[in-house]
Amino acid sequence: MQLDPFYLIVDHPRWLERLLPQGVRLVQLRMKDMPGAELRQLVRTARDLARVHGVQLIVNDYWRLAIEEGCDVVHLGQEDLDEADLDAIRAAQVRIGISTHDHAELERAMACRPDYIALGPIFPTILKKMPWAPQGIARIQEWKKRIGTIPLVAIGGLKPERARDVLEAGADSAAVVTDILLHADPEARTREWIKAVQKEAA
Repeated sequence: MQLDPFYLIVDHPRWLERLLPQGVRLVQLRMKDMPGAELRQLVRTARDLARVHGVQLIVNDYWRLAIEEGCDVVHLGQEDLDEADLDAIRAAQVRIGISTHDHAELERAMACRPDYIALGPIFPTILKKMPWAPQGIARIQEWKKRIGTIPLVAIGGLKPERARDVLEAGADSAAVVTDILLHADPEARTREWIKAVQKEAA
């Protein structure tokens, strides 16, 4: 699986309408505590917008819905693995990304034969409270050596000026949430991010 170096994460399809036209090629839809019927419609909306713009869409958590709505990729946290049917996901030809935060979680993720692995938080983050200390750049290098050719996503406290560091350290993609969604000008910040990672990828 090949990932764009810029990995945008949003909490609602309305962000896709604003940000996909800025040049986004990869986006994760991460919605929590949403009623079932509304959730399905939002996933459909995101799926359709992604297809129109030729963007790779990743659905966080809701693997059954991803299968039913014909989405290509699902992202699973460690808690999601407790009940996810990986065989059913693969049978539907849906690819799998898995979050990791420590060595035990990496071992568990590798046993699941994922299509990509995420590591975080790299730097302090305000997205959610985490029991893990920031991983730092050196952990990216370690993770990449251990997972080999499996794509690695770095997440947590990233900004455009830090993109070079995480990509040079071995990450294939740099994920961002709050630095864009909480920015005064999300569209301009998205373009700034894309410019930063494209410069590094080149």
